[in-house]
Amino acid sequence: MDGISALLADPAAWAALVTLIVMEVVLGIDNLIFISILSNKLPEAQRQKARKIGISLALILRLALLFSIAWLVGLKAPVFDLGITGPVGAHGEPAFETSFSWRDLILIAGGLFLVWKATKEIHHNVDPEPNGDVFDTARATLGFGAAIVQILMLDIVFSIDSILTAVGMTEHVAIMMVAVVVAVTVMLVAADPLANFINRNPTVVMLALGFLLMIGAVLIADGFGVHVPKGYIYAAMAFSAGVESLNIFARRRKARAADQKAGGGSGDVTRH
Repeated sequence: MDGISALLADPAAWAALVTLIVMEVVLGIDNLIFISILSNKLPEAQRQKARKIGISLALILRLALLFSIAWLVGLKAPVFDLGITGPVGAHGEPAFETSFSWRDLILIAGGLFLVWKATKEIHHNVDPEPNGDVFDTARATLGFGAAIVQILMLDIVFSIDSILTAVGMTEHVAIMMVAVVVAVTVMLVAADPLANFINRNPTVVMLALGFLLMIGAVLIADGFGVHVPKGYIYAAMAFSAGVESLNIFARRRKARAADQKAGGGSGDVTRH
């Protein structure tokens, strides 16, 4: 109790908590986009259930990793080294390296899965004659079990990334736990509105798949020691989302103007 009281009275702890909550919410958006796209491929009656299970699994995994921080940090220990490094940059670090830890291998595997998945989804969105396999997004073809397995695979990758970020920002497990619970609660609240928005706006699906493709590439790069500042990634995502919002707003205004014009025209015909 004394430790908790000391944390509550420490302004630095509150600052760390707020910063970590923001970071965890932002990191959770990647996870949520993937869950939303996959759940929208299920029959209507199963979508909300799949989203809740996916987000609940994310919370359980994050909390489980928090209670095994020593093991998690151990994942950063090198497993093997190919002995290849890139040129040293301005900050004294190599551009890339081939000393791989279990964390690196997990990130590379998760990134490859995301790139493969997003590429297949993009292909079936632009293909005029989809072949009707499990990745056909024109209709609900994905089984509930298959969706949960794929969500779980990416939950593991995003959870490890999330908790390692938390470990790097604070040493207090209590702060990490509060931040994780708050972030996952935000994910739970935002899940249905985000999934419904994506489902109502087909162009947003392509944008979200582009995000997943970019996130997958960043995970692979991170596994090879190429650390892309996340601020750049989220700035690009925010800019793209802003442009797409303007496109949606413009399309709705045009559609409203066309409806009003059609309504006015029919009124004129009736009077004559």
